[in-house]
Formats: sequence, C-alpha cells, structure tokens
Amino acid sequence: MTLGRLTIATRASRLALWQAEHVQTRLMALYPKMEVSLLKLSTRGDEILDRSLSKVGGKGLFVKELENALLDGRADLAVHSLKDMPVDMPEPFEISTILARADCRDAFVSNHYQTLADLPQGAVVGTSSLRREAQLRARHSTLKVEPLRGNVDTRLAKLDSGQYAAIILAAAGLERLGLGHRIRQRLSVQESLPAAGQGALGIEILRKRVELPEILAPLCCHETTACAVAERAVSRALGGSCQVPLAAYALLDGQQLSLQALVAAPDGHVIYRARATGPASHALALGLQVAHDLLAQGAAVLLASLADTTEPEG
Repeated sequence: MTLGRLTIATRASRLALWQAEHVQTRLMALYPKMEVSLLKLSTRGDEILDRSLSKVGGKGLFVKELENALLDGRADLAVHSLKDMPVDMPEPFEISTILARADCRDAFVSNHYQTLADLPQGAVVGTSSLRREAQLRARHSTLKVEPLRGNVDTRLAKLDSGQYAAIILAAAGLERLGLGHRIRQRLSVQESLPAAGQGALGIEILRKRVELPEILAPLCCHETTACAVAERAVSRALGGSCQVPLAAYALLDGQQLSLQALVAAPDGHVIYRARATGPASHALALGLQVAHDLLAQGAAVLLASLADTTEPEG
C-alpha cells in the first residue's frame, strides 16, 4: 500500500530536523513515487528558555503543536525521540513505529577533562535530567550539578563559554548532528543507566489512520521495539514521566531480553535498582516484573515525594 503524498511534522531545531529528514529519506527510498515533505513548527517548549519546564507544562510543550498538525490534517505523521514521548499516548494518537536504536548511552562532554573521574572537587556539571543528576551525585558526590536548558548547540555554547566544566548529553543526539567528536567519554550503562527508549526514534500518527502502519512497517526495528516495550512498561507501571529520576534499559540477546531499571532521589542518596531476564515475547511482562520489584523496595513512596518537585529530562 502506498500514498501519493506524506507530510512529516517536526520541530525546527537542528536535531529534530535531522530526525525528520532521516525518516523522510528512508520513506523516499522505499517509495520513490511518493512525495514526502516536512512541516516545520516552532513549539512553546523551544520558545520558553527562562523557566523550568515542570512549571509550565513539561515536555508536552514540545509536541502539542505537532499533534495539532496531525489533528487538522496539515501533517500525516510526527517524528520524536522516543524517550521524550509519554508511555500512555492520549487519544487519538499512537506511536505506530519504532526505528532501530542508535547509541543509547549518555555522553560526557568537556573541553578540559577526559573523563568524569578527572573532574576536580566542586567542578560544575550541567544537565537538566534528574535521571542523570541522581546517578552523577551517587557516584561523584563532590561535583556540583547545575541545570542546563536549550537545544544541543545552545548547551555546547554554554559549555564553551565556561559556564560548566562539563555537560552530559545523549550520545545519539551528538552523533546525529555530526558532533561525535565532542564526546570525551561514553558513560557505560552501569555508570549512567539510560532513559526508557533513549537513542530510538518513534513515529506518531492518529489511530484512525489505519493505512499508515503498513506503509511505515519497513522502518520498524523489532529488536528495538521489544526493548522499548519492556523499558516503557517499567515507566508506565511506576506512573513515571520525564519529571522523575527513572531509568530503564533492555538488551536483546537472541530471544532473551535482559532488563534493568532504577528509581532514585535527585540527590542520589537513595537508589532502588531491579533487573530481570526473560523471553523477548514477554517484554511487557518483564517490564511489569521489574517495576513491581522496584515498588516492593519502596519506589512508590519515593516517587510520590518527588511528584511536585522534579525537573524534566533535557
């Protein structure tokens, strides 16, 4: 099945455009006779840089305009970083397709230091992710963690101006922008467990557009999808969002899926961890198992205490 034309809604930031253009290129290669265009939109999340996102609506500010374009027919699909998307998509939207994951690790970026361990006591590290902050504070308690807002280029400019000794960004985002050379150290998943879905792209459509999943199916990566289902199940079961320090990472080896997750206090003094392994066909159940383990350890109380005080991942 094919259509004569598809329009992809995207934010106008450099990284968002790379992601949308990647999907555009893939679709044009699959369907040479199809016209695939981009609808570039500015979102409130891109425009509000002087306030905490948790105070003005969270990450939903980055997708609302794109979803409006789907609703009014200006666009057929929207491309997102999967880690930024809600685990329970509101009606009438759905994530129809998950593409192959790039490097899911966090990246240490600095102009003067090679590794996190090289940073001197009191050095300022920038991140707006409570997930990253909690793990940083747990392992490197002498460092000073400060908020870091803006797109990738803005964050790098703040580093280059001397506001930070180092910053932590997603490795995939840097690589996609041709900035992989800025990475000094790729943090292992043991040191900085990624966010659910980190490194993967998701395609959002209206549920009623039943013809689109078939068209988009060749873009789907079944391995990444299985991992994402398990990871996102943890977040869903814990009522987690981008506003809590929650991490989940799954790895597929043959038909066996290994999943690990954590919930932490922002200061890193309390971290609950859980892991499980099982068949990839039981990815959802595996995610629920790990989530229930975290809850049994006391994660529910911790999450409740953080509900109104946390900062979304950048």
